[in-house]
Order: sequence, then structure tokens, then C-alpha cells
Amino acid sequence: MDGMEGAEGVRLRNNQGRLKPIVTKRTGGVGFVGEDETTAVGSKEAEPLSPGARMFHEPNFNVYVIAIIGCKTPIFPQVVKANLVHTLLKHYRFCSLQVKDDGNGGQMKWVRTEVDLDNHVIVPEVDPTTLTTSPEKFIEDYIFDLSKTSIPYSKPLWDIHLLNLKTSDAESVCILRVHHSVGDGTSLISLLLACTRKTSDPAALPTVPVKKAKEKVPTSGAGSGSGSYEYCWSQFLTVWWVLRMLWNTVVDVVMFAATAWFLKDTETPLKGPPGIEFTPRRFVHRTVSLDDIKLIKNAMNTTINDVALGVAQAGLSKYLNRKYGQGKEEKAMEKKNNLLEKIRLRSTLLINLRPTGMQALADMMEKESEAKWGNWIGFVVLPFTIGLRDDPLDYVREAKATIDRKKHSFEALFTFYLSDIFLKLFGIKSAGALSHRIIEHTTMCFSNLVGPLEDISFYGHPIAYLAPSSYGQPHALMMNFQSYVNKMSIVLSVDEGTIPDAHQLCEDLVESLNLIKHAVVSRGLVKAT
Repeated sequence: MDGMEGAEGVRLRNNQGRLKPIVTKRTGGVGFVGEDETTAVGSKEAEPLSPGARMFHEPNFNVYVIAIIGCKTPIFPQVVKANLVHTLLKHYRFCSLQVKDDGNGGQMKWVRTEVDLDNHVIVPEVDPTTLTTSPEKFIEDYIFDLSKTSIPYSKPLWDIHLLNLKTSDAESVCILRVHHSVGDGTSLISLLLACTRKTSDPAALPTVPVKKAKEKVPTSGAGSGSGSYEYCWSQFLTVWWVLRMLWNTVVDVVMFAATAWFLKDTETPLKGPPGIEFTPRRFVHRTVSLDDIKLIKNAMNTTINDVALGVAQAGLSKYLNRKYGQGKEEKAMEKKNNLLEKIRLRSTLLINLRPTGMQALADMMEKESEAKWGNWIGFVVLPFTIGLRDDPLDYVREAKATIDRKKHSFEALFTFYLSDIFLKLFGIKSAGALSHRIIEHTTMCFSNLVGPLEDISFYGHPIAYLAPSSYGQPHALMMNFQSYVNKMSIVLSVDEGTIPDAHQLCEDLVESLNLIKHAVVSRGLVKAT
């Protein structure tokens, strides 16, 4: 990705013939640090890649994280470059090569290098007057072409693309691309936010919602009758909670093992064929009101995550019903239930088991302190309920039941340690094959990320929206919900051969949200504002 070419001012070179890792003959001195890596700004010593990072270098697991950032003003490349020196380039992995040490069994290591920002900050020359498509379509095609390419190992595995092209929802667009071996999605988004500041206070980091600690159930000693009763009830609830957690974990572990062995999702128009990880991706997104989602949340006493999953289930059900109805009479296609009787459709959730705080990352870049980093990821297999419901609120109720059950399970911890054990016993290739097989047997990937509560700026450029996603995963569909101030971005990453009408799927999701909101308001559960 060092050059640009082609019609309409810019086309990306297809760099699928990726360069091999640089080989070095350095030996000795550095022990294996595993997943629990600490990134220090001033570190000069070569560190080995963690098992999680190495797994993302397997041919069928070559995943890139993409963050699409819409800005409210034109982007000034020189300002971005000047600020990168004091932020991202303070992070060890963003100024290091991933090299193969042939004197140590071929193990890959992080080795510091001088970063030439001209090789990482790509600024295509785009003349809006010469475009034959809309600016939105041009940027969409640009990212599609970007997903055909890989970053060569001869430089740190990240780049940033600045497109000063006005669209309907932004004055310019910034695209940050980072190889998944550099870090998991949650850590990378936290790092990105640590590079931003409040628009109202350029010296302050963004404010991101945090989970409030639940109050403990008060217990009394066994002295009085009332206190004794409360104490016994509390003990009973504790035992019940533990038993429920253990039972759910056992069931999830059995289902996880079955998925790895033989249990596949139903072949639907959303499920991609084998080898789907090697195809380019179409990225589309729609922005909806976060206030609408909060209205539903408050009316139904759920969480934003419950509502997001409910909207996803409703939208996918509507989309699949249309797909299965194609070829039938128009009236039947719109009204009749064309879905298969039983559809097994599941998503894999990658759970970050060691959240990296945004403040810690900001301190790391500004004060040269240390911060935990790495791919500390556990798998959760999340079942989606697919079907047409007479009551739109049923989608949210079903989503809440699914998520509440998953919260009472150690599935993510189990899958993380299982992968770790499997890796140590059988090696990277076998562990990568196991992870790939589990993902391949499911249909999609789903995530909901919490964003800032107020407007923020990226190196002085006010942000209009955030739309993160990825490509290179063995799914034909990835769905991300990303909140930002009072907005929610619904982002889809799709294989066009499997899902040729990604915009229609986006419309189905937006319409499903509106139907659920209308049901809440029409029943007087809350007052519309």
C-alpha cells in the first residue's frame, strides 16, 4: 500500500501477494512473555509476539481492523503527521517490525525501527468534479479496494488514509487500518480514543460510560430473627447464583465443543462458503438515533446491548424472509412467512478479557508509562433467534434472555484457556485451525462498542461519526454497533458474493429499530420526546 493509481483519481494496488516476514539472525536475551504483554514507550529490546498475535499471521486468519472516521472539517495531513509522532508512534507496536528470528526456531519478534510517516499516511488526490459516482460510493469503493490488499512486513503493520471528500454526513473521511496482530479490536478503539480530545476542552480525554458496580445485598448477623432470615436468603441466592453459573458454563462448553467438532449453522443466504476469508469486503453503515435506542431500553428495562441484539435479530429475520420469498408472488413475498421452519444462526463474539483503559493508553503515550496490551481474547457463541414476530418487542425480550444467560457463564474464560492449552500442546497452526473451524461453523460476527458521550476531535478535526469493522475473518457478515454522543452507527462488513445487497440489509435493520420504537410509543410505555 505504498502507491495509488487508476481511474477517477485513485485506485489501490492489489497487494494480495504479501511480502514474507523479514528474517533476522538475532538470538538470545528475550524470554517468552505470552499474552500478558506490557508495552513500554522507551523499550528498545526485541520482544516475541504473543501466541494470539502469531495466530493472526496464519494464512486463513489474516485479519485487519478498520476504523472509518467521518470528520466535520477538511483534514490537514501535516497536522495529522505531526500529532502521530507524539501519540501512536509512542506505542511500541506502531513503530516496530514483526521479524522472524531464524536462530530461535523461527519465532517472530517485535523489533524497533525508524518510521517514515510518508509510507503510512496515504493522501490520495481526489478531484470531486471528475467523479463518475457519488462521494459516498467512491469512498465505499476505495475501502472495498483497500480490503483486497495487505500491508507489507517491511514496515509496521498499520496505515491511515485521509480523503478530503465531502459526503452527506462528513466533510472528510479518515480510514485507520491496523493488522489484528497489533492488538484486539477493543484495545485498538481505546487507543484511537486516547488520541482524541473533547471538542469543548482540547486538553481533556473523551468521557466513555463505564459499568456501575452493583450494590451488594445487605446481610445481617444471625442475632435477630429478621437478620437471620435475610442472611439465610442471601446465602441461598449466592449458592443458586453459583450453581446457575456452573450449569450454564457446562452447557456452553458442550455446545462449544460440538461446534468445533460437527455442529454447523444452517446454510442461509447470510452464510459464506469455505475460503470466504480471502475475499474483499464491502463496508456500509447507517447512523441512527441513540436516543431512540435508549427510549426502548428504558421502556423495557433492558440494556442498550439487548436492544442492539434485538434490532439485529429483527433485521436479519426480515432480510432472510425476503430472500426466501424471492421468486414468489410479490404479495406473498411481503406478507407470508417464507422462513425455514428451524434456522440455526449464531454469531461469534470476541470478548476482550483484559480491557485496556483509555487513560492508561493516553498516559503511556504522553508520560512514557507502561500499559497492558495484547490479544487476550475469549470466544462466545451467541445464538440468534430468527423468525417473524407479531409483536416487535419480542425481538428485544428474546435478546435480553439470551444475553442475561450468557452473562451467567464462564464461556469466554474457558475458551481462552482452552485455546491457550491447545496452543501449548499442539502449536500455533493447530490452535489457529481450531479457532478457524469454530468461526467457520457459525454465520457471522457481532459486536456493540461504547463510544464517547460528547463530541471529540481527532488531532483538532471534529469527528462526525465512528464506524469500526474488520476484514479477513471467515464470515460473510460482520455487524458492529458503535455509539458516539447521541448517535449509533450500524456498520456492516460483507462479502458481496454472499450478500450483494448490503444496503438493503442496512435498511432492514433501521426499519426494525423504527418498528420496535413505534410499538413502545404506541402502547404508552414511554412518551415520545
